[in-house]
Amino acid sequence: MARPAALDAYRAKRRFDATPEPSGDGDAEAGWRYAIQKHDATRLHYDLRLELDGVLLSWAVTRGPSRNPADKRLAVRTEDHPVDYAAFEGVIPEGYGAGTVMLWDRGSWEPIGDPREGLSAGKLAFHLHGERLVGRWALVRMKPRKGESRENWLLIKEKDDEVSVRGDVLKTHTKSVSSGRTMRQIEKGASPAERPATASGAPAFVEPMLATLVEDVPQGAEWLFEVKFDGYRAQLAAAGEEVRIFTRNGLDWTDRFAGLAEAARKLKLDGCLIDGEIVALDDRGVSDFGALQNALDAGRSRQLKLFAFDLLVDAGQDIRKLPLVERKARLRRRLSFSKAPIYYTDDFEDGAAGLKTLAEAGYEGVVAKLRDAPYRSGRGRGWLKVKAGHRQEFVIVGASPSDKDRPFASLLLGLREEGKLRYAGRIGSGFGEAEFKALTAAFRSRWRDEPPLAEPPPGAIGRKARWLKPDLVAEVAFAGFTRDGQVRHGRFLGLREDKPAKSVRRERAAAASAAPSPKRSETPAAPSVRITHPERELYPGVTKADVAAYLDAVAGRMLPFARDRALSLVRCPEGIDGERFFQKHGHSGLPKEVRRKMIEDGKGEPFEALYVEDAEGIVSTAQVSALEIHVNGARLDRPDRPDRVVFDLDPDETVKFPAVKDAAFELRDALEALGLTSFALLTGGKGVHVVAPLGRRLGWDVVGGFAKALAARFAEADPKRFVDTMTKAKRRGKIFIDHFRNGRAASAIAPYSLRARPGAPVAAPVTWGDLRNVDCADAWQIGDVDALSRANPWRDYHRAKNQTIATAALKALEVY
Repeated sequence: MARPAALDAYRAKRRFDATPEPSGDGDAEAGWRYAIQKHDATRLHYDLRLELDGVLLSWAVTRGPSRNPADKRLAVRTEDHPVDYAAFEGVIPEGYGAGTVMLWDRGSWEPIGDPREGLSAGKLAFHLHGERLVGRWALVRMKPRKGESRENWLLIKEKDDEVSVRGDVLKTHTKSVSSGRTMRQIEKGASPAERPATASGAPAFVEPMLATLVEDVPQGAEWLFEVKFDGYRAQLAAAGEEVRIFTRNGLDWTDRFAGLAEAARKLKLDGCLIDGEIVALDDRGVSDFGALQNALDAGRSRQLKLFAFDLLVDAGQDIRKLPLVERKARLRRRLSFSKAPIYYTDDFEDGAAGLKTLAEAGYEGVVAKLRDAPYRSGRGRGWLKVKAGHRQEFVIVGASPSDKDRPFASLLLGLREEGKLRYAGRIGSGFGEAEFKALTAAFRSRWRDEPPLAEPPPGAIGRKARWLKPDLVAEVAFAGFTRDGQVRHGRFLGLREDKPAKSVRRERAAAASAAPSPKRSETPAAPSVRITHPERELYPGVTKADVAAYLDAVAGRMLPFARDRALSLVRCPEGIDGERFFQKHGHSGLPKEVRRKMIEDGKGEPFEALYVEDAEGIVSTAQVSALEIHVNGARLDRPDRPDRVVFDLDPDETVKFPAVKDAAFELRDALEALGLTSFALLTGGKGVHVVAPLGRRLGWDVVGGFAKALAARFAEADPKRFVDTMTKAKRRGKIFIDHFRNGRAASAIAPYSLRARPGAPVAAPVTWGDLRNVDCADAWQIGDVDALSRANPWRDYHRAKNQTIATAALKALEVY
């Protein structure tokens, strides 16, 4: 229930016997609601609502939100509103705020950092998960002018995959997100039921299913094959006259594809969502990406074609779980009367012969699809792509000057590797008059003095280059890569506006028969967990859906070590290459499956701890892009009694992994001599954890003292190899035996947790026999999910759960 004082200003301005607005007297389930209401009062504006502490924080955005980061929209802070106002739509009578109110968008919001601290400091950063607005946003408070009483903020779209500099989202969406009514219909009191059936609303965007690049055409009767088109991936959502066309990132480009939208309206589709590729054809009838880009730049949308290859929603029914062949059959029927420019994509059976024929005709390649597979968002192995030649996206990082009266001689390219932008060569062909004109215009505001690359190219290329802000993406055809990762014989094909630069990495083909990526089970262990934006890349080539699927697969193995313990999460909302933060308190927007409990920290101060108690809780951490789960050494029912002791063997960068393994075996033997059975964990980073389970008989002071004393004995006995202090200078060339994991407020990585490092490594339990055979601490990665979920190298862990540190051992180490 909202705190009464927080709504005093709201209630004082309204007469609830005269207005239909909610009073806020009732109970409302706590959450992270988000809403925008279009409000035609004295002036038309848009009210932004964000739920926090039982009320809706509110701002009046005078010109409405914009998905263009260059648009900084004034947002005037207004009084807090009751939580149930987030669903309000209607007409407010004469008096305060009189006018028509439409629910324009709704969903949830996810604060970045502590939202209360953000409000106080004057910058509130957050992710929106709405039906119309998504991605990262910020509210920034302006410095007040002298005598100004109102609190002015700016609503700004921050740069991410959801940015759109074209089109106006307010003009695209003119009907209520809840009732489908226009402002005029709401004003006149029209019931939602009075709308025509065909205007019930086009289906919402669905994160697309993506194909994995492989080297060879897969074999077997379970595959069918389609042409790989060279264009823009798109979804056509249609319900009668209401038609919307989305890019692969969910941007509404209906206005840019106006000719296709007009053709779709003539089909009178009753609630369909079609997946396909928008292309421009050359004189031979082959898709041509350069021609597509030129047509878009010139506003010639009527030259474009849509080749449809999948049907996701049919007559308002979600059919993604049906086999592909059945979805295609329905799509064929839907488009049986379609004329240009919307076509059904036929499939064929002989992939190898098809690839040869298509390559000779100038096509990009083929896509192989499992006949009986459901439609699963994200990248997986249900769809595979085989290219006839080399082509992919690159980031444009600079240009070489020309001595032939051209704007530039060549473009300098980059690709992201391990979080850094690295030089990938240059291209000097593929530019005509139109390309030079478009690129010159795009470069005008992007020139910079410093190279955006981790290591600029050596010699004259680097010295003479003019550098660019690295946010433009080029499609490039090339002969291959040199040994040092530079393109050979590259040719510019066009700019890509549908792919963000930060997601561009080198495509590496897998074998067609390679082990599958994490399985997206049709009936997952955690069916109630909602994962928004599953296509968002959190690691290169690994999406949010992949992370959730991995956690789903290993939740049963992880739970015994993570259940009912205070958690700390490493959250990476923009993936491992973006900002990250460590969260251990319950102050930020987390799913309900991550629970909260008030406990005391090591200083006796109360705080709200996070914990999970089931598979849903573990899987739900993927929703907030938590890539690491760290756990406390005690369970919440007795937080003063640890049930394990952990030694983290953390090597200096100069120490080789065999030396770390030797140290782990020595520590194991020492613990065994003291009566303790221990287990080995590859951390997924550089080191090894040695973990000994304990009965809950001793307090933190004793267990922590024991760990400290044993680490000190190792450091004293062999100071050239070991150190037991955190001081960096003392750790050079040595292994730090980190005993500080054993404290009431401390934590250690959970077994089976991912690590926020390149390659998506896993903190993997291993047997002592396995440890002898591995050559690095990140030997297990997310792609090894099948083996990780099947094997149980710590099967004897719980047999040792009642062991304790003997008094004799404590005395020998002078803990007592």
